[in-house]
Amino acid sequence: MPKLINLGSLCVDNVYSVDTIATAGETVASRNHAVFPGGKGLNQSLAASKAGATVHHIGCVGEDGNWLKEILADAGVAVGDIRQIETRSGHAVIQVDSVGQNSIVISGGANRSIQALDRDIAFALMQSGDWLLLQNEINDIEAILEEAGDRGVNVAFNVAPVDGREENYCLDDVGLLIVNEVEAAALAQQPDPDTALDALCDRYPAAHVVLTLGREGLRHGIGDHRDKLAAYTVNAVDETAAGDAFVGYLMAGLLSGEEYTKALLLGSAAGALAVTQEGAASSIPDYADVLAFQDSN
Repeated sequence: MPKLINLGSLCVDNVYSVDTIATAGETVASRNHAVFPGGKGLNQSLAASKAGATVHHIGCVGEDGNWLKEILADAGVAVGDIRQIETRSGHAVIQVDSVGQNSIVISGGANRSIQALDRDIAFALMQSGDWLLLQNEINDIEAILEEAGDRGVNVAFNVAPVDGREENYCLDDVGLLIVNEVEAAALAQQPDPDTALDALCDRYPAAHVVLTLGREGLRHGIGDHRDKLAAYTVNAVDETAAGDAFVGYLMAGLLSGEEYTKALLLGSAAGALAVTQEGAASSIPDYADVLAFQDSN
């Protein structure tokens, strides 16, 4: 079966449970503090591996992040090409309110130390049918996208989080573009999700564009084709890794040969289950639980 090559981030997540998320100038008390493995890259590799995909993760951590490699390795992800460097690992400060909504501040740390050698390793692993997965938490995205286009590899890009760099990316050769409402608006310069989806599909007619809308479900388009999928109904505790669980399970579904609608439904079920648990990586559900959840809904 084809495999997933994730050139992605790894983070130490500091999660603070609050009644309401702090606004500008406000200080709020945290009910508790917990440290979890995280980073969009790590979460997505973990989710894809739990869903049965063969996953190679490539990235960088500091000495404080070796335990992140262990988390992935324990889940069956190949971690031999994650480099330890002197820079501190990436980390995040996450507020989660009483209804599960979150506010996140990330520090790139070692995730912004990707070099040409990391790109070389990723492309050397690529074979026919494999997917290269990227998130916007690492550096050198422009160079990676350019080389991927030159090599003709399958690229899935989760443009999260948007930080201004995406304005300079050439996405013409991306096969799967995954965005939420904020990211779609930034890329398309259109605030309405459906209008943004149309704009992105017009701009990149060969790409599958997936626009996630949380409790409002998702939109999927390619060329003139559009799909609208409703969200599963659950009691949300922490939404931090919902998108990452979705992406990982979506990629695993596609790698197993599923057509897009089934793969999207699998990802949606995983994302829904993820919000019912605290934490990021720790909230990503097992494959059997996702299938049981789908069967019961």
